[in-house]
Amino acid sequence: MLDFILFRTLFILILGLAAGYFRPPEDSFWPAALMGAALGVLAIVLERRIERISLKRLIGVAFGLVAGLASAALVSVVLASVADSSNAIHFTQIVCLLLFAYMGAVTGAAKGELLNLSALGGLFGSETEVRTNQKILDTSVIIDGRIADIADTGFFDGVLVVPQFVLHELQMVADSADSMKRNRGRRGLDILHRIQKMAHVKVQIVNDDFPQVREVDMKLIELAKLYQCKIITNDFNLNKVAHVRGVEVLNINELANSLKPIVLPGELMRVFILKEGKEYNQGVAYLDDGTMVVVDNARRMISKTVDISVTSVLQTTAGKMIFGKYDERAQAATASASSRPDPAPRPEQAVGES
Repeated sequence: MLDFILFRTLFILILGLAAGYFRPPEDSFWPAALMGAALGVLAIVLERRIERISLKRLIGVAFGLVAGLASAALVSVVLASVADSSNAIHFTQIVCLLLFAYMGAVTGAAKGELLNLSALGGLFGSETEVRTNQKILDTSVIIDGRIADIADTGFFDGVLVVPQFVLHELQMVADSADSMKRNRGRRGLDILHRIQKMAHVKVQIVNDDFPQVREVDMKLIELAKLYQCKIITNDFNLNKVAHVRGVEVLNINELANSLKPIVLPGELMRVFILKEGKEYNQGVAYLDDGTMVVVDNARRMISKTVDISVTSVLQTTAGKMIFGKYDERAQAATASASSRPDPAPRPEQAVGES
């Protein structure tokens, strides 16, 4: 990064000195040098903007610009042949040149995303393959920590991309005055350091940013569009917004839900009633993996382990919920039957056995 800064500074100085040295004789040195340095700064700003544009859009802009200039040249030739040379004709030619060039560049940029560069092969195909093999990590999925366990198993291929603005948000959470937020932020930094130490996982820190976008979630979506890759997250809202914006998402919660054991209605489960539910006479329990179990008729069984019958299962992207019912009479009958002593053998049975 330092080499690029030195190179750009040297470029501005050389351009400014060249403009001052080759200035017209009637002009002074410093205004011409400042003009050359300003052109160098403008070139660097354009270069930074072009870095964020995909190759498809660049090719589309190039083709559109060439087509616009060619159309403007034809119109200028026609105007020059049908009318005498005048200021009005020159003004019309300049307007046509700027208008056709602008319309061609804008149209090419808009339609450039429709290009299929992989069909061309070579460098274009390899760039598309590398970009689509990248996956961007969200702040929430880094703090969650399960991403490290998944990466350790080798299920992820390609490059895990961590934007600089995600690191900045993670650092802000780690420096928060709230102790809970501070612990979560430090845990996220530890998780990221653990992933970086894995030999089979490649983590890339990128400096791409979108100053015009304020929200981190929208920056992630714009970066995923730029890189043409997927976002790894467990944020429910980001998941929905990304799908609306046409960006693919790998949701850790969906992966965890798909790996949970399947529970069918009518099955019996033994759970520990932890607290009271929202509805009347409900109790709430949790499985070892964190799945919530809502049990009817279990309000009086708080802090007790009971057997329930599963009535339904609700599966969403935010998680899984199991609904069950506690039958107090069946539980009491089972308990009394298990505690009842075995009946004494009848005399006929005792004689026969002897």
